[in-house]
Amino acid sequence: MTESSKNTASASYNKVILAGDHWMHEIKKGQTFRILDLEGNQAADTLFYCAKDTADRYSASDTIQQQRNIYITTGTTLYSNQGNPLLTVTADTCGRHDTLGGACSRESNIMRYAFEKEHMHACRDSFLCGVTEWDNDMGKRDITCNINFFMNVPVTPEGKLTFEDGISAPGRYVEMVAEKDVIALISNCPQLNNPCNGYNPTPVQVLIWD
Repeated sequence: MTESSKNTASASYNKVILAGDHWMHEIKKGQTFRILDLEGNQAADTLFYCAKDTADRYSASDTIQQQRNIYITTGTTLYSNQGNPLLTVTADTCGRHDTLGGACSRESNIMRYAFEKEHMHACRDSFLCGVTEWDNDMGKRDITCNINFFMNVPVTPEGKLTFEDGISAPGRYVEMVAEKDVIALISNCPQLNNPCNGYNPTPVQVLIWD
């Protein structure tokens, strides 16, 4: 784990994202971007897009292939579907972040839990709200495989995924530097049916330094 030398008081941008809310914002090339887990054990589902061409976006498969690692941590570069580096992780006090678990949806609430869970808000709903509010030309096709910052999704020897209690804690964070102008979209996960949020979704904070 690697700590940052950045002082929160000097951040040029500071925003708290409430549990279940979404947030979308542009991060300029060279800026430092931090996601802070305020109360611990909270999943921050995140997508990144190239600001000049949103069809050039974060790719889980390209990032995993380039890093030869299914987890994200200090030193990881996040790559786009066109092979471009988008951001590089420069500090991480959590230890690892999930690339495989995906985003919860109303459909997955039914399949994993029960039919009566269908109405519950989910990250895919938040992502769709975010992209359509940002750009009328964006929609479902722009919601691809996401990063789950702070989420603990171990892979078993048999290749199965399990959703476990988080390995984060209050005040832990991940920090990255933008390699080009990017747009970040976060769904602060509202999931109540598995332990990814400790069955109690809580706020996260985002900060940007010039």
